[in-house]
Amino acid sequence: MTDRRPAEVFPPGEFLADELEARGWTQTEFAEIIGRPQKLVNDVILAKRAVTPETAADFAAALGTSAQFWMNLETAWQLSKVPPRDDSIARAAKLRERFPVREMCKRGWIKLGDSATELERNVLSFFNLSSLEDPIEFQHAARRNYKREVTAHQWAWIFRVSQLATALKTPPYSEASLRKRSSDLERLMTEPEAIRDVPRILFECGVRLVVVEPIPGSEIQGVCFWINENKSPVIGLTLKGDQIDKFWFDLWHELEHVLNGDGKGGLIIEDFDESKAGDDEAEIRANRAAANHCVPLGAMNDFFLRHNPMFSEKSFLGFARIMKRHPGVVAGQLQKRTGRWDLFKKHQAKIRHIITETALTDGYGVNS
Repeated sequence: MTDRRPAEVFPPGEFLADELEARGWTQTEFAEIIGRPQKLVNDVILAKRAVTPETAADFAAALGTSAQFWMNLETAWQLSKVPPRDDSIARAAKLRERFPVREMCKRGWIKLGDSATELERNVLSFFNLSSLEDPIEFQHAARRNYKREVTAHQWAWIFRVSQLATALKTPPYSEASLRKRSSDLERLMTEPEAIRDVPRILFECGVRLVVVEPIPGSEIQGVCFWINENKSPVIGLTLKGDQIDKFWFDLWHELEHVLNGDGKGGLIIEDFDESKAGDDEAEIRANRAAANHCVPLGAMNDFFLRHNPMFSEKSFLGFARIMKRHPGVVAGQLQKRTGRWDLFKKHQAKIRHIITETALTDGYGVNS
């Protein structure tokens, strides 16, 4: 006998009864052949007992089939008794497959709701979507740097930045004011505690600064876009890498985009891996401007050439003092020049706990 697949679903017992009849065997005789109680054979035939792997192996040995054949019959029969499901389970799975639902609920960005339908509605509302099949279209997104695909984790973070930034009321943006206040920002680069004044200065210039803790695995450092018909710039930072030099480089990088009007009608997403900038002029310009604000490039080049490769603590601290920069800021730029990421690392002070006290923040223990 060969394995066969029934066109209709019947209990395995019906097939067993047909096989016994074809061979002229009684249930008692078959039970004796496989060494099992006659009641077991009868119960299987009457669909009162399921075929187990052990039973399937015995049937296969006696009837010249495979054990898998009998297990397939049993599985098909059991499944035929299960009521059909609606698409709610599939939709719930698709929702969580596409979006970081658990993290969004955990952070209070959306409500879990009392049902899968309500949860789906909340997620779609967060992303301004009509259905699960719709592509995400950020209202300001026309371009992004490096031509990378934006992941769902990144989109969730960006939409949260947008929500908070939109709710923040600021004076009208003034490019002239921002350029004038750049010197005030530079004077804050001597001490970590001075960073708490950054949000106020940017606010007075009409720049919305928002800090949102990133979702794990999102691989995003910041974002720059414009709202209110491209009249109001938004800077979003994750503060990944809690170091004074990273904060200032990231901030100046984004401010350069703002001053140049980059991202109007578009979206610039950053991870600040300078090697990925390629030939993107806006990114090259922003990286160079950020480095120059951190430590003036001419002075940095001169110090590097005079002291490389032996950088003493004394000369390093003296240079930072002359530049009126915190040593940690100088250390960050020196590390980039040398590729020695442990160089003066002890001076790279942590600042996240400082900036989150004054900036509009979501995460890091702060609920917006």
